[in-house]
Amino acid sequence: MNKIYYFLLLTLTSFCLSAQSIDKIEAVLGDEIILTSEIESQYLQYLSQGHTKSNEIRCQIAEDLLFQKLLVNQAKLDSLVVSNDEVEDEVNKRLSYFETQLGSVQKVEDYFGKSKVNIKLELGKVIKDQFMAQKMQTKLTSSLKVTPAEVKESYALLSDSEIPNMPTQVEVAQIVIKPEITDDQKDNIREKLNNFRDRVYNGEDFKMLATLYSDDPGSAIKGGELGFVNRGDLVPEFERAAFRLKEGEISNVVESQFGYHIVQLIERRGEQINVRHILIKTKVTATALHAAKLKMDNIAKEINEETITFDQAVSEYSDDENKSNGGLLLNPNTMSTSHTLEDMAPALRLVIEKLKETQVSSPAVIQMQDENKAYRILRLNKRTEQHKANLVDDFSKIKEYSINAKKQETLEKWKSITIAKTYIKLSDELAKCELAKNWSK
Repeated sequence: MNKIYYFLLLTLTSFCLSAQSIDKIEAVLGDEIILTSEIESQYLQYLSQGHTKSNEIRCQIAEDLLFQKLLVNQAKLDSLVVSNDEVEDEVNKRLSYFETQLGSVQKVEDYFGKSKVNIKLELGKVIKDQFMAQKMQTKLTSSLKVTPAEVKESYALLSDSEIPNMPTQVEVAQIVIKPEITDDQKDNIREKLNNFRDRVYNGEDFKMLATLYSDDPGSAIKGGELGFVNRGDLVPEFERAAFRLKEGEISNVVESQFGYHIVQLIERRGEQINVRHILIKTKVTATALHAAKLKMDNIAKEINEETITFDQAVSEYSDDENKSNGGLLLNPNTMSTSHTLEDMAPALRLVIEKLKETQVSSPAVIQMQDENKAYRILRLNKRTEQHKANLVDDFSKIKEYSINAKKQETLEKWKSITIAKTYIKLSDELAKCELAKNWSK
């Protein structure tokens, strides 16, 4: 099951639990409470993963919730604010995704036995608490830093078993050859989108046109609507066009890595916008794909015969967006050029595992973000085998470990101090747990 879908299912399951049984208060912390359903929903998640029943785990879940509520209570005392817009945006994102998974709003309502309005209200409470706790933790830890000397000291204090194992990491460069899209094809798409734009200004419904004609299946079922996004969440070309619009206004045709769009601004809230769009993707012909294969085969031949270097070929021939940095593949999780084999797509990993350093792969067909096919060859620039972290090769990782340890230490100190000065009352059942902190005082 999709992890996001699974998370949403379990989050919303707590609503069903509270509706099916009489909820009890398990703990009071200042002005905050913990309900039985909050503990049980997370415990059910634990059991659904194949674990056996454990009262110890139930107690651990309860203690985690106690800490979250402690953060929320202090956040309110410190006048930290989570805006209704922030919460509503996140609620809409999660519900929208959930509706997509189940098929419709009605199916969501049927599944949980509640109206969409009530689901949103209850989910909003959960999300607001999560955001408040996050803001409080950020306030407590965001200014923490470690010096190089502290990193070295931290590393020196680690036992051999505590030193993290670094997985095998690789640096990979690529040459990409995309099939040519003719000017006539591009002109036809632009003409089609301009026609849609004119039709909307002449009274037709943008949402209906998006539903019927957009090549973006995720948004087409919602009339092309993307929901609220922050500046920086969208691809640059699309974002620039969207943020220039006035409410109700429609952009000129925008080209992105996904194809061609027209964008309509629905609403703007500061640095957040809600837009709808119509996407038309380019379609590669079999002839163009074959021509791309022949070109890539010739490039590979020249590299193998050493009539041209790999780096020269990247510069002269590659259609890769990152050709300016030597064609290096970026890790989408870290935006660095370092990749762990475990995080790579299976097809890519299969190729890389067979290469030696500086070796170049055979040409292979790949699918691009616009779902068209292209050809590429890969070069393994560098491979660092699995090893114990050390200060020479892994300083940044050890620094990250050190700062996280410092943050944890800070939070533990804050927790002890704050528990002592906060009114806390536990239920008789919860008081039986062997909690790490003296919550019951």
